[in-house]
Amino acid sequence: MIDPLAALCGAIAGAIAGSFLATLILRWPQGRSVRRGRSACDGCGRTLGARDLVPILSALASGGRCRTCGAAIDPLHGRVEAGCAVIAALALGFAPDVAGAGWALLGWLLLTLAVLDWRHFWLPDALTLPLAFLGMTLGQWVTDVALADRAIGAAAGYGTLLAVALAYRASRGRDGLGLGDAKLLGGLGAWLGWQVLPFLLLIASATGLAVMLMTGRARTATARAPLGTFLAAAVLPAWLIARHLMG
Repeated sequence: MIDPLAALCGAIAGAIAGSFLATLILRWPQGRSVRRGRSACDGCGRTLGARDLVPILSALASGGRCRTCGAAIDPLHGRVEAGCAVIAALALGFAPDVAGAGWALLGWLLLTLAVLDWRHFWLPDALTLPLAFLGMTLGQWVTDVALADRAIGAAAGYGTLLAVALAYRASRGRDGLGLGDAKLLGGLGAWLGWQVLPFLLLIASATGLAVMLMTGRARTATARAPLGTFLAAAVLPAWLIARHLMG
């Protein structure tokens, strides 16, 4: 049964975290700091006040536009805030303890990485390396996977895609897989253990191929695919399938 109070607290915390992460996603690729300067309208430059910065509710109240100039607010803000709210509500609602908090943190990191990779084909070390560190430390209380299995998962995840990247470069003379993908898979192995990696790669590959075909991104043989996005989306189904099969 879900704990409604824990779910509500998780939703509020998630919306607040999502507000910060949405700003990070928008500013970071542009080289803008999220720690300096107050939030302002991209259209008229007006500094946003408290009533403009309430996660989800402010955008709904203003119709998604600046109250001063009417410029559209990037819908990414509301989507990331809502996504983080749902992630934390479910995580803490079903596990109102350290495990739930850990799943929420993992979900927030993966959502951020998924959007960055989808938009910019970028998986920054500043997120993938802490993901691996948290998996090797906090993961003990979250996924209940033995330390040895998580250590093997981290090494196998990184090593597998690193080998693929090096083999592709050697055979084609150009890069075909970013090392950010290898670091992400290694980080996920540190959380979930090596047993989940085959399911994770299979689901991510199948989902990625389907999405690329449906969205028209796979127009040429050299089309780029945001593998990190699909790896992030495959975490929960891969984890559930692996746990079911392993009893």
